[in-house]
Amino acid sequence: MEALSQLGEYLSFPFVRYALIAAVLVALCSSLLGVTLVLRRFSLLGDGLSHAAFGALAVATVLHVATPLPFVLAFTAIAAVVLLMRGARAHVRGDAATAVVSVGALALGYLLMNVFGTTSNVAGDVCSTLFGSTSIMTLSPSEVWLCAGLSATVIALYVCFHDRVFAITFDEDFARASGLSAGACNFVLAVVVAAVVVLAMNLVGALLVSALVVFPALTAMRLFGGYRAVVLASATVAVAGAVTGLLAAIAFDTPVGPTIVSVNLFIYTLVCALQCGRKRLRK
Repeated sequence: MEALSQLGEYLSFPFVRYALIAAVLVALCSSLLGVTLVLRRFSLLGDGLSHAAFGALAVATVLHVATPLPFVLAFTAIAAVVLLMRGARAHVRGDAATAVVSVGALALGYLLMNVFGTTSNVAGDVCSTLFGSTSIMTLSPSEVWLCAGLSATVIALYVCFHDRVFAITFDEDFARASGLSAGACNFVLAVVVAAVVVLAMNLVGALLVSALVVFPALTAMRLFGGYRAVVLASATVAVAGAVTGLLAAIAFDTPVGPTIVSVNLFIYTLVCALQCGRKRLRK
């Protein structure tokens, strides 16, 4: 009860409301793209791009870039385009290409921050970037509006290209044969995924972004079989998990990112357990 009363007091502060708005928007965008990425077997793409974003952030920090977001977003978008639109003649393909980008960017970023870092607490800065920090609780109104603008753009692009995304998700070769420009769709999808990854880094950290993308989609696929139902259920689970995790982190003074991911993991595990129980009862 004491935690609930403290939580009620916290909700009266503007910065907590800003954090909730950002969490809902990021979770919603992540869940929409998560279904497509899981169905296309690109589940690890979010993880690889988050590491690429970490490397870009390290470069921006070393170069003393005043506003690193555009730089990080551009670099992450390029990495996403390379991974999603690689040709059949590429020497490194599939999960191997994602692993190369992921590990390489992570290692180079940490190396740059250690060699050229300007702060004495490099380990703390890296840990907060990888696992999430309290920056989500210190958002300014302008940052919230920026998050809202990027989220609205992502959602608008997803809605406008929904039919094309659906086509290339289930059969890209047939979509090409039907005259659909799969390359353009993959390009738009890559840029959108990059934007979502950069947004999600502030919420759960670079290492936990893929969980925010994958868990709601997997949970929804356990509950429903239709594509639209899965998308709607994924969005609902993602928003509920983000809000619950953020409020739990505030109430019990735990790290925001790991708490949100733990809540999503708990929801997925609970759904799996309930389904297993129903199957046993039917037998």
